[in-house]
Formats: sequence, structure tokens, C-alpha cells
Amino acid sequence: MAPTYSIETLLSGPRGKIVAGIDEVGRGAWAGPVTVCAVVTDLSPPPAGLTDSKQLSAGRRAALVPLLESWARGIGYGEASHTEIDALGMTEALRRAAHRALEALPVRPDVVILDGSHDYIGSPWPVRLEVKGDQASISVAAASVLAKERRDAYMGTIGCEEYGFGENAGYPSPVHQGALATHGPTAHHRLSWSYLDDLPQWRHLKIHRDAAVGEGQISLFG
Repeated sequence: MAPTYSIETLLSGPRGKIVAGIDEVGRGAWAGPVTVCAVVTDLSPPPAGLTDSKQLSAGRRAALVPLLESWARGIGYGEASHTEIDALGMTEALRRAAHRALEALPVRPDVVILDGSHDYIGSPWPVRLEVKGDQASISVAAASVLAKERRDAYMGTIGCEEYGFGENAGYPSPVHQGALATHGPTAHHRLSWSYLDDLPQWRHLKIHRDAAVGEGQISLFG
């Protein structure tokens, strides 16, 4: 089912409130930043074929980027680095990235549609949570495509070819896991993540945060 403007229309109401759709990428990666995109539209028809980025081929996503950039009323990006994630935890990192994205928009939204079931944005923006919002909302679908393309492009520029960042974008592919076991983490890795628990020779590099912040993510080594 293609995304629609049903949620945007409901939230904008008779006074025409400005609605932004938000999505993130990189939450589950072991290396690199988390990237958030915010998109505001004028409720005009979107580029053909727009849907959740996970349902699109890499070629189709790349082709959509210039179309989305010329169509959207406003686009804002925000990122939180791997060092911020290590220091603050993922929830706070996402909050900071989302605020940066919203503040980068050329217009200030009155309300935000956030993909997912957890509000990591908080005040001052009213937030409408929408599970699978990237499949339901046109503005969230656009944000999902733009966020993924931006982060993937960045991860392809940082080198570390043996880790395969150009292909896996910092997620735990077999190539990435093998390079970690052999060479250890790079300067781009999140050192608070629990994958280090499964690498005895590199375990001493792990960063331990305050328990209230959390330890990052569960291990994906089998």
C-alpha cells in the first residue's frame, strides 16, 4: 500500500498547520552516526514510486533523491556522531539529531509525525507517533529515503575498505564482523556497543556509560 497524506491532512486541520515527517537511519549500526531527516511538503503529489526506503532498490532510492529535493517544501538533516552515541546513549543521540533536523528546516513545523512507537524528540514539538509511518505517511516516507541515502553516501566516503562500509553502511555484515575480529574497531566505531563483549582481544576498548544511560545495543554475533 502506497503512503498517503491522510495523517498530514488530519494534523494540519482547518488552520493549515505545518506538519513535518521524520525518520532516522543508523540506529542499529555498529559504526558511524545516526542520521535523522525531517520533511515538510505542500501536500502536492509526491514523485512516483515513493514508499518506505526499505522497500526500494538502491538504484530507485538514489533516483528519487533529486526528485524529492525539488518537490519538498523543506528538508532538514540532523546527525549525532558515534562519539555522541557512546557518551550519551542512543535515545539522547536521536533526540539531538532530530532537533538538529527540525531546526534545519526552512519553515518551523507545528507538529511532527515520527516513525515508530517511542517519542525520542520531546518538547517543544507536538509529536504524533506512527508505527510503520514510512509506509503510511508521504512525508515520513520521503524522510526515510533521504535519511538513508545521505547516511549511506557518507559511510561510503570514510574508507576502511576491509570493513565494507560502502556496502554495509556500518551494519554488522559478515565482512564487517570478520574485519572487526581481525583488526578491531576503527575510529568510526561505537565503542559502547556490546559487540565488543564477543571480541576478547578488543574488549578492553569498550566504553561503559552510567547505567541510567544504557549500554547501547544487544550483540548480533551468533
